[in-house]
Amino acid sequence: MKSFNGRVAAITGAASGMGRALALALAREGCHLALADKNSQGLEQTSALIKTSTLAPVLITTQVLDVSDRQAMEDWAARCAADHGQVNLVFNNAGVALSSTVEGVDYADLEWIVGINFWGVVYGTKAFLPYLKASGDGHIVNTSSVFGLFAQPGMSGYNATKFAVRGFTESLRQELDLQRCGVSATCVHPGGIRTDICRSSRIDANMTGFLIHSEQQARADFEKLFITDADQAAKVILHGVRKNKRRVLIGRDAYCLDLLARCLPAAYQALVVTACKRKRPDLQSIRFSTGINCD
Repeated sequence: MKSFNGRVAAITGAASGMGRALALALAREGCHLALADKNSQGLEQTSALIKTSTLAPVLITTQVLDVSDRQAMEDWAARCAADHGQVNLVFNNAGVALSSTVEGVDYADLEWIVGINFWGVVYGTKAFLPYLKASGDGHIVNTSSVFGLFAQPGMSGYNATKFAVRGFTESLRQELDLQRCGVSATCVHPGGIRTDICRSSRIDANMTGFLIHSEQQARADFEKLFITDADQAAKVILHGVRKNKRRVLIGRDAYCLDLLARCLPAAYQALVVTACKRKRPDLQSIRFSTGINCD
């Protein structure tokens, strides 16, 4: 897919961050948009931004949506096809974060993050795939994370979902290549992107005194790791779609951690533990991040 002009893209998590940036970038290229998010106010803001900043006449539809609701996702996919006549691209971009120890994490929190980060991708892929095939020229873009390549302590639920998205999408891409059906797939692995994920994340109390000083400090430290803006991330993703890439890395931190995991696929874990200890030797005030310098 070399051009997005006249195509139709469905985007989840479109109320802010990378979802909003993707919507704006696609609209500037004449792509029609079906936007979804749980945040109705953010969706309205995204739609308004597109209308005021884009000269190309594009059709925009919006849907307040919980991506972890399979029936809602299937209904939205059918509505997109009916409203727009076709669907060519789907960006399964919605995601949340959860910080907790394995021992202390509540099952309800694990079900919450798996429902959004993994099942949301599965539901979006399966709901839209028949419409993408019918279009004759489609592309599925699933958002994993650099932490779908590289694990860290205190983020087991997040790591698990992002590793799952990676495996799911890589398998999907191979099936689509074999089918030669006109549809392809790309897995996206962003590093630290300046989005709202920090504010929507859940941090369990068991992290205090183990990997963080306090929830407030953890969120502040987390924000410092966001080194790439969402507009640049969207640009990289769309370039990856044009090049039909199987994997897209975003940010120098993503490239750094990917290289470390490739070179030291098992030993990197010990390095992360060592980095944490050196950052806070008393083990009662270790920072939320691994402290690995990627510059």
